[in-house]
Amino acid sequence: MSEELKRQAAAMALATLQPGMRLGLGTGSTARHFVELLGEKVAAGFDCICVPTSEATARQAESLNIPLSDLDRLDRLDVTIDGADEIDPALNLIKGGGGALLREKIVAAASDAMVVIADSSKLVPVLGRFPLPIEVNRFGLGATRRAVAETIAAHGAEGGLRLREAAPGTPFVTDGGHLILDAFFGRISRPEALSRDLLDIAGVVQHGLFLKMCTTAYVAAPDGVKTLAVDPQ
Repeated sequence: MSEELKRQAAAMALATLQPGMRLGLGTGSTARHFVELLGEKVAAGFDCICVPTSEATARQAESLNIPLSDLDRLDRLDVTIDGADEIDPALNLIKGGGGALLREKIVAAASDAMVVIADSSKLVPVLGRFPLPIEVNRFGLGATRRAVAETIAAHGAEGGLRLREAAPGTPFVTDGGHLILDAFFGRISRPEALSRDLLDIAGVVQHGLFLKMCTTAYVAAPDGVKTLAVDPQ
């Protein structure tokens, strides 16, 4: 059921697009549904140009003959369509479960709008149930990890800090060549302050808090797809 709900949300987002748009293509299981549906639309003659947020998304898009570019040639995009690991009532997000958070944030920040597609299991009253991914430089990992651990403890993390692995004993490596520390909070009470404090750590490249970036979310539930939008007030 979950995959079908994701596909329904992806279809809803696709229906809002206009020919000629410059699109950011997200990464992850929900975004894959969107890229697949977009490929069908492109095959039928839909005109667009897209910037992928990961090598995996780029490979999928290329296999579907979706026209691709990058942010060196397209410095501004109309909209990025992506999934999320958590969505709070203000449409703040946790992302990065798929490991592409740095590129996802760069592409979203270069877009006039960020649209999220998800199933209703991603809705939470407060961010933090899903582990927060923190992308870090390989160099000085031990020092960075200690600094991150102290920071998340100061912000009330209920769990610990874990180096993400691709396989037992083998660290997960992002497309940018970095590592990911997953922080287990349970509840993030001050996301803006946490964001600032993490980015103040020299070895932290980026984190998975996407705050005040998402403008619209299409959330699929068994009773249909609901549209959530940021209150302009």
